[in-house]
Amino acid sequence: MVVATIALQTHDTHHTLAIAPPAAGWSLQGTIRVPGDKSISHRSLMLGAIAQGKTQIQGLLLGEDPRSTAHCFRAMGAQISDLNVDHVEVEGIGLGNLREPSDVLDAGNSGTTMRLMLGILASHPDRLFTVTGDASLRSRPMARVIQPLEQMGAQIWSRGGGLAPLAVRGAKLTPIHYHSPIASAQVKSCILLAGLMAEGMTTVTEPALSRDHSERMLRAFGATVQVDAETCSASVMGPATLTGQQVVVPGDISSAAFWLVAGAIVPGSDILIENVGVNPTRTGILDALKQMNADITLEHPRTATGEPVADIRVRHSRLKACTLEGDLIPRLIDEIPVLAVAAAFAEGTTIIRDAAELRVKESDRLAVMATQLGKMGAAITELPDGLEITGGHALTGAEVDSFTDHRIAMSLAIAALMAQGTTTIHRAEAAAISYPDFTPTLQRVCG
Repeated sequence: MVVATIALQTHDTHHTLAIAPPAAGWSLQGTIRVPGDKSISHRSLMLGAIAQGKTQIQGLLLGEDPRSTAHCFRAMGAQISDLNVDHVEVEGIGLGNLREPSDVLDAGNSGTTMRLMLGILASHPDRLFTVTGDASLRSRPMARVIQPLEQMGAQIWSRGGGLAPLAVRGAKLTPIHYHSPIASAQVKSCILLAGLMAEGMTTVTEPALSRDHSERMLRAFGATVQVDAETCSASVMGPATLTGQQVVVPGDISSAAFWLVAGAIVPGSDILIENVGVNPTRTGILDALKQMNADITLEHPRTATGEPVADIRVRHSRLKACTLEGDLIPRLIDEIPVLAVAAAFAEGTTIIRDAAELRVKESDRLAVMATQLGKMGAAITELPDGLEITGGHALTGAEVDSFTDHRIAMSLAIAALMAQGTTTIHRAEAAAISYPDFTPTLQRVCG
């Protein structure tokens, strides 16, 4: 059997991933289970911590970001067992009962941890919390959640007009109807979590629908939640009472996206990805790839803890260019880096617009994908709010860098599968943020 050569090397604290595919005669085959959904993992830990009684979680993502969430809530009095895939138990302490921690809360690299947690902290009157993160997180904008929380009555002090570290003094909050200028599940979730202890209805209206995991899980834990898809609005009635639940976390479609693109671009490939969450607010990646003529089918659709789940099969196909913009973008915002890889192998020119939000992720993902994929020979141009990629240009192995961004590291690895020669990805350890077993899985499906 002809297989790709994939080698991981460690240099001090950094990893280098070298990928050298054979010239021909190989493909990707096999069945994959991707890690648990990162968004649902965060929310199950948080809601379990502030609910009454026990929450039991199966399928939790064991990446660094959920570990940051668990660490923060343990510091505030919640009892959370050691994290593992099979069974995590959270002993909740009830809404409003988080204690003031003796040290700074460290969210690590996790924007979800910081932004969602701020909504919970803001609703704890007369307690002071200080929150920080790593260098990347301290450079990411927090004013987008600070402003609505201050409108509700919280006091928040920040560095540089909206950067962490942050100090939060909680208060008895007042419900608001917030019209968010961006479609962001983190902003929406932060405000809804803050509204759990406000007297009355707290509503968030967005310019487009963002992922709705918070609404689904809040409802499952016992909160009164209203959703109006027509106006892109979500509301929660406070004060609420949350009760511990059994949570089954489906596989993360954002992690599945790498194998969907890999299977689509490597000739002869046939990959089955089992137990993937296919929440309609997250399936933009499927819609985009189908626009590009990808051969993707959903098998055995079912429901787990209120979330739709299916197995997804992808086979190689001849991809065509498309335009991705508008309301579709919030449904695939995290998958745009790997979609740029797909576009590099599609016939014609793919245009991605309305994705300026990618500039304030773990890296400036538009700039980084343009430079790093460009090093490999892709015809890719950075736009103010997106990318323009003309397919059909042969890629060549090169030295590239993840910029410590997990989605960049894995996207470049998928591009390397169809490049001539060896591609060396520096700081490849970033993949562990959301997909700790990415490299072993890549080695397995490559034969």
